[in-house]
Amino acid sequence: MTETSDLLQVDHLAISFAHPRPAVNDISLSIVEGEVLALVGESGSGKSMTARAVLGLLPPGARASGSIRFRGEEVLGLPEDQLARLRGRRIAMVFQEPQTALNPVRTVGWQIREVLRAHGRISAAAARKRAVELLEEVEIPEPERRIGHYPHQLSGGQKQRVVLALALANEPELLLADEPTTALDVTVQAEILALLRRIRDRTGTSILLITHNMGVVAEIADRVVVLRQGDVVETGTTREVFGAPQHAYTRQLLDSVLSLPAAGDFVHPVPAPEPPQEAPALRFDSVFVEYGSSRRGRAFPAVQGVSLDVAPGEVLGLVGESGSGKTTLGRLAAGLVPLAGGSVHVHGEDLFSSSPARRRELGRDLAFVHQDPEASLDPRMSVGASIREPLDIHRVGTPASRRARVAELLEAVRLPADVARRRPRELSGGQRQRIAMARALVLGPQLMIADEPTSALDVSVQADVLALFGELQQQFGFACIFISHDLAVVNSVADRVAVLRNGELVESGPVAQVFGSPSHPYTQRLLAAVPAAEPKEPKEPRPAHLAS
Repeated sequence: MTETSDLLQVDHLAISFAHPRPAVNDISLSIVEGEVLALVGESGSGKSMTARAVLGLLPPGARASGSIRFRGEEVLGLPEDQLARLRGRRIAMVFQEPQTALNPVRTVGWQIREVLRAHGRISAAAARKRAVELLEEVEIPEPERRIGHYPHQLSGGQKQRVVLALALANEPELLLADEPTTALDVTVQAEILALLRRIRDRTGTSILLITHNMGVVAEIADRVVVLRQGDVVETGTTREVFGAPQHAYTRQLLDSVLSLPAAGDFVHPVPAPEPPQEAPALRFDSVFVEYGSSRRGRAFPAVQGVSLDVAPGEVLGLVGESGSGKTTLGRLAAGLVPLAGGSVHVHGEDLFSSSPARRRELGRDLAFVHQDPEASLDPRMSVGASIREPLDIHRVGTPASRRARVAELLEAVRLPADVARRRPRELSGGQRQRIAMARALVLGPQLMIADEPTSALDVSVQADVLALFGELQQQFGFACIFISHDLAVVNSVADRVAVLRNGELVESGPVAQVFGSPSHPYTQRLLAAVPAAEPKEPKEPRPAHLAS
C-alpha cells in the first residue's frame, strides 16, 4: 500500500493533558477507501481520543502533536472554520449513545434537514425528500411517517439508525463509529453491523470502528489496530490478528472473549439427587405489571402472566431484548414496581401482602448490583463508607464490627484494604463494580438482583468480574437473578435461563437445554444473532483493493 492511496493517515499522534500519563502516546494508522478498520483496546487505550483528534473535537486542555492527513492534507491544528467544513461533509462521526446525540425536542426530520442545511442551501421540499431517502437508506420502516417522530418515540436500534442517517446526510468519505453497538440488544447489534457493511459496499464509505467487542471486530472489520495505554501494540488483517496474535496483550484480549459453544457442544449436567423440598428463594406466580394510567386508557403491559421460581443458591439468567420485561421483573422482586396481578413470594412469604415493616425486613435479604457502578456509588463518600452504609442504616453491629465487615468484603472482592479510604472516582470501572458487589453483600443477602452488571466493562475486566461473581456466589450461597442481553455472559454464570419477549415468558430451563436445543423461534433468533469471535469469509463483493 502506498501512502498516496491512503484516505486517512495518522503518524505518531500524541495527545496529553495536565496529568502525567498521556492519553495517546504514539499512534500511527492508515485507512484506504472502502476499508473497515477496527481500533480496539480497553478503556484508556486512546481509541476515542484518536478519533476525536481527526475532527478536532478534543476536550479543552488537550495538546496534540504528530500528523493527521486526510487525502494528503494536514488536518491536525486546522482553524475551527476549516474543520467545520470538513465535519459532516467529508468526515462524520457516530457516537456510542444515540440518545445523547439527538435533540429530544425536535423531530427526526427537522434534525436531518438541519444537517443538510449546515453544508449548503437547500429548499424545504428537497430537504424533506432527502430526509426520507436517508431513513430508507438506513432501513427505518415507514420513513414518510417516521420523519415526524421525536427520538423518544423510537426504539434504541431505530435511534442508532437515525444517528447513522445524520452522519451519512452529506455523503462523507470517512465514518468514525465510536462503539456504535455497545448499548444495543444482540439482534439489533447484528442488524446495525449488517447495515454498516451494506453502507460500505454501496457507497464506498470507509469506516474507522472503535470498539472493545472482539465479536463485532470479527464480524465486520478488514484490518485491526490494537491499542494499549496510548500505543499501538499490534496491527494486521482481522484474520491474521485473530488467527495468530503476536502480542501478549492481543492474546489476552482474545482469551477474555466469552462465546457460546456450538449447539452440540453444550454440556448437559447429570441430574443430581432431588434435595429436600424447601421454599424457593423467589417465586413469580402469574405476575402482571402495567405502566401508565389504566383510567386514562394509556396503560401498557410490561410483564404479562410470568411464572418463575428461583431456588436457594441458584443463578437464573433473564435474557431478551429491550422492553422484554427483564429489569421490570428484577424490580418487582424488590417490591419497587406495583403488582397488577398474580403474586410474588420471597422465601415463602407473599411480598405484596406483607406489612410495610415486614417488607423492609425482607428487603434486607435482597441486594441489587446495577449496570453502572459509578451511578450507584455516592461520589462524596469514601469506598469504605459506601460499603458500610447499609450496616449503618439497619444499625447492624458495632462501629468496630462494621469496619471489620468492610475489610472482610474488600478482601473477598480482591481489593486492598487501603481502597476503603479512596473515592469512587479514583478507581477504574472494574474496581467500582467490585465495590458495588461488596456493598450488595454487606448484609449477607439471600437473593441478589444483578442488572447488566458487566455490560459497561471492557472484555478483560468483564472476564475478571464474572469470575469473581462465580467465586462470591459459591462462597456466600445467595440466589441470583442475573439480567443480561449478552447470552455468552449468561451461559458462563447461570444455572437456568428464562427468555422473555414483550413481557411474556417464551422459554425457560437449564442453560444447556435452552441454548443448546432452543425450542422457541425467538430464542433461536437471539442465538443466531450472537457474533462469533472469529473472522468470517466475506459473503458480498468487496472493494477491489480489499478483495485479495
